[in-house]
Amino acid sequence: MKKLLFQLDTDAHPAAFDAVVAYDGGADHVIGHGGVTPDNVGPLVEGAIFTRAPKDKKNTALFIGGSDLMAGQELLKAVKKKFFADFRVSVMLDSNGSNTTAAAGVAKLALSRALQGKKAVVLAGTGPVGKRAAVLLAREGARVSITSRSLSRAEQACQAMKERFGVELTPIEAVDNEARGAAIRDAHIVFATGAAAVKLLESRHWRNNRTLEMMADANATPPLGIDGADMMDRGAERDGKIVWGAIGFGTLKLALHRACIAKLFESNDVILDAEEIFAIAKTMV
Repeated sequence: MKKLLFQLDTDAHPAAFDAVVAYDGGADHVIGHGGVTPDNVGPLVEGAIFTRAPKDKKNTALFIGGSDLMAGQELLKAVKKKFFADFRVSVMLDSNGSNTTAAAGVAKLALSRALQGKKAVVLAGTGPVGKRAAVLLAREGARVSITSRSLSRAEQACQAMKERFGVELTPIEAVDNEARGAAIRDAHIVFATGAAAVKLLESRHWRNNRTLEMMADANATPPLGIDGADMMDRGAERDGKIVWGAIGFGTLKLALHRACIAKLFESNDVILDAEEIFAIAKTMV
């Protein structure tokens, strides 16, 4: 029986990236739907859960993507509300690659050194990857702050993640590189999650930082988020700091994404969000 993955994207057009990885993860057919919302997803879910016998439902799965993480979270809620008894299929949430990217980066940091009790700063952390990275670091016992050029945006991100995961995050307004440099002065961990080709820190902000132990940068487009790092860094030591670049932990991100797709087809009751995806990541490092 064919393994069918329905790609439910909150953007107008389903992401080609997610479709390619879905095939590489073992899906036989990927059926993409764009512009999916909680209001119109019902018939798509019903078509997935009512069409195959109980023993065959594991061969149908749903993937929720798109650039808006909060929209993805709401869509996941709506999808789950349609499930009942054994009328359900497995589903994965990875809006903008947020869960797999954050899980891979934090798993590599956790492999490098203990996170418990450490102070972590997620730079430009109000985007999808930043929010999830902050959550995962906090769940590993770190004391986590999120920076943004807008304090209100940082506060909203922290509140949204508290409501979803119950973690306490600290918002920081940092309008420029100097402010971000000040924000990391007593930090042990820095995770840069800004937009592509946007420099968030100058090398002088971190090279002589005596408390700083580890850094990760999710940006693979020059200039990098952390000046002086390299996108290929795989736990490289730079000025006494352990550094992971976007390609350095990106290999795990892609492998993790594929592994999660494969897991969707093991049974019809798998739900993969940040916690579950991170648990899988930790088995792969």
